[in-house]
Amino acid sequence: MAELSQTAVPDLSGIPVAPGDIRAAAETIRGAVVETPCSYSRTLSNIYGCELWLKFENLQFTSSFKERGALNRLTALTPEERARGVVAMSAGNHAQGVAYHAKRLGIPATIVMPVGTPMVKVENTRHHGAEVVVTGATLEEAAAFARSHGEARGMIFVHPYDDPLVIAGQGTVGLEMLQAVPELDTLVVPIGGGGLISGIAIAAKSIKPSLRILGVEAWLYPSMYNAVHGGNLPARGDTLAEGIAVKSPGKITTEIVRRLVDDIALVNEAELERAVATLISIEKTVVEGAGAAGLAAIMSDPTRFAGEKVGLVLSGGNIDTRLIASVLTRELAREGRLTQLSLDIPDRPGQLAAVAALLAEAGANIIEVSHQRTFSDLPAKATLLQLVIETRDSAHLDEVMAKLGASGLSARCT
Repeated sequence: MAELSQTAVPDLSGIPVAPGDIRAAAETIRGAVVETPCSYSRTLSNIYGCELWLKFENLQFTSSFKERGALNRLTALTPEERARGVVAMSAGNHAQGVAYHAKRLGIPATIVMPVGTPMVKVENTRHHGAEVVVTGATLEEAAAFARSHGEARGMIFVHPYDDPLVIAGQGTVGLEMLQAVPELDTLVVPIGGGGLISGIAIAAKSIKPSLRILGVEAWLYPSMYNAVHGGNLPARGDTLAEGIAVKSPGKITTEIVRRLVDDIALVNEAELERAVATLISIEKTVVEGAGAAGLAAIMSDPTRFAGEKVGLVLSGGNIDTRLIASVLTRELAREGRLTQLSLDIPDRPGQLAAVAALLAEAGANIIEVSHQRTFSDLPAKATLLQLVIETRDSAHLDEVMAKLGASGLSARCT
């Protein structure tokens, strides 16, 4: 592990987490948490005009960085506190980290998860041996229930981000990244409650004060952005990045972000989807929406990072397979590789074969076919033909549409 510099340390007065706490956390979790690869991506670097290194925290046993902070916090419990057990609230990744390491350490654990948490995260948490309670429309409602539930039973509450020991554990990601790639100029880190970026900021800027740290939030949940900039952007809705869908960031983490984080970018849902699909197709790695937020920020504004050496934290990989399929299919549609067409054709023999022949001649592949004779506004002697076709790219799609038009067919993308 890289040694922290003893000079030019940022002002951390009043913040209950010091660089030494992060070094101590690294020793505490060593051997029980994976020191994940921080690897150079040649293809992504070429595409986006900067040198990109990816920190694969999705390769942890529970597929998330959250194990680090959870283990550091659990290890600090006294024997009496361990016997009483712990309670935590989480949208999934903190839940799994607490459940897994609590089971390893013989600590009873109850996890409260908000309604709408992806089923893969709920089931994985149960699999790790924790009692799971699904309640609350938001993370904040789940937190309120977890606190009251724990107090009634004398359990220790393990906060997912606003806890010095948790923050110190998450900061070990930053230590490992700068050990692997000391020449990094910028770190791009997802922000939910702020535990990960707070720990990384303390660790990284203690080693290299000139390092730029950029946080990333989903547009639908700009809570830290609001807290730092005094904004009032709404936080609501269903986001692909449910792991960072936090309405109220932590008090400790907000103060750290104000002091040490250089800026916060907001990314929309289409950018998050593209980032997830890109990491699967290029890096062959499965990353959830929150984990892909850093790449989404680079994709949305590559000029901001031009020529720099940039480290991205792929913070987690817990995503439902059904959702992956939807994201990949939608990306194919955006790229013009999968398209739904509607054509008005005469209702007589041979018309479908004629359309199929034209598409084959144009090099398009038919995926789905549907005739609609009854529920349309077309004349009785006409039918609505709906097709899903596969093409090489948007330029090829344009060629196919032109060929259909030249043949007298009225085709439209729907």
